[in-house]
Amino acid sequence: MSWRQVYLVLRREYITRIKSKGFIAATILVPVGFVALFGIGILISVWDSDLSFEIGVIDQTEILAPSLVEMNPERYTNYSSLPEDSLRTLVQQEQITGYMILDEEHITTDKPLDLIYSGSGGIQLLNSIQSDMREVIREERLKRADVSEDIQDIFETSVSLNSRRLTAEGEEEEDDTAFFTVVGMAMGFIIFFAIFGYGGYIMRGVIEEKTNRIVEVITSSVKPIELLSGKMAGVGALAITQFGIWLIALFGLTSIAGPIAATMMSDQSAQMEQAMGAAEQAEIPAFMDIPTIETSLIVYFILFFLLGYLLYSSLFAAIGSAADSETDTQQLMMPVTIPIMLAYFIMFHAWRSPDSTLSVLSSLFPFFSPIVMITRIAITEVPFWQIGLAMLLMVLTFIGTMWLSAKIYKVGILSYGGTASFKDIAKWIRQ
Repeated sequence: MSWRQVYLVLRREYITRIKSKGFIAATILVPVGFVALFGIGILISVWDSDLSFEIGVIDQTEILAPSLVEMNPERYTNYSSLPEDSLRTLVQQEQITGYMILDEEHITTDKPLDLIYSGSGGIQLLNSIQSDMREVIREERLKRADVSEDIQDIFETSVSLNSRRLTAEGEEEEDDTAFFTVVGMAMGFIIFFAIFGYGGYIMRGVIEEKTNRIVEVITSSVKPIELLSGKMAGVGALAITQFGIWLIALFGLTSIAGPIAATMMSDQSAQMEQAMGAAEQAEIPAFMDIPTIETSLIVYFILFFLLGYLLYSSLFAAIGSAADSETDTQQLMMPVTIPIMLAYFIMFHAWRSPDSTLSVLSSLFPFFSPIVMITRIAITEVPFWQIGLAMLLMVLTFIGTMWLSAKIYKVGILSYGGTASFKDIAKWIRQ
């Protein structure tokens, strides 16, 4: 294999693709779309904070309604002096969101509560009302049981958990599991979509050249293995370029949009602090602090991204060579799509339990490693031997898939007259 020929193919693939309208449009629109979605999310959050829902209460016990009003005077209003028909009219006229009728059985038994409302508020409002009612009924039952204030305090006690990691050197570090769980999921998602995106890029390129008969000209001076290697390297370089542009653009746009978002959220944060107690307020700064992402995690992400890309891109190229059109690739895609989708679903398990047997074994399996292992590395302390073994197995598997794809590619790119079957592909491999 001539590396000069591989370089020439790489250069041609890179320059041709980077000038295409699709690449330029995707490179520009992705960071702009991300910032737009982020901004829309902030606006929705701010608008939600302005909404209020008023619930009328007809209290036959004369005990529960005052407790609800004291708990949240903006939400609950005591309408015990009005008949139920009047509250129904208020709901229909949209003057209040809904109403409840409370009686003695709600305190002494487990009688279900009935909320009649307009349908506004969604599941968040329903959960909030249910939580408030559970609290006021529990307090009333404790009073009637004539338990001491100490016992009532025990029932109202909430336990908070502050976790810190103990390193091998015996030092305690802040535990940022929640943040890095999100980071691990994001990295897994990026690799998942990148494998499909850039793999599909290669597959469509092979089909296009095969359809236009350009490949016949190219293969007259370049060996199929050189063409395959150069094409994979060219698209890989294209992916690195695109990711680099996206990262730079996102950092730049975030630095501009960040202060604006902070200003918009400041009022909401102030309301949250007023609504929370002292204990909860103390937890806000810790939650809002963004931990530093270690360089090693970024390096591992790049390595698993590249290994995953190389592993799957050779198979996508082989599929493209065996088909005459993109539509005909559907029947050949299944053996490649299944492991990617399985890795995607296992990633959610690794997110909840990164050290389980399924997560560990899946992260070592070469076809799952790019997505599952990077998720584990971000969330938990993965032994270095597992990371090294996963990379070694991926490299060995890549050599095997490259050999297999080269055998298919060599015959497939010059075969016309219909999409090859799995039986035809097996014959090409044995040649």
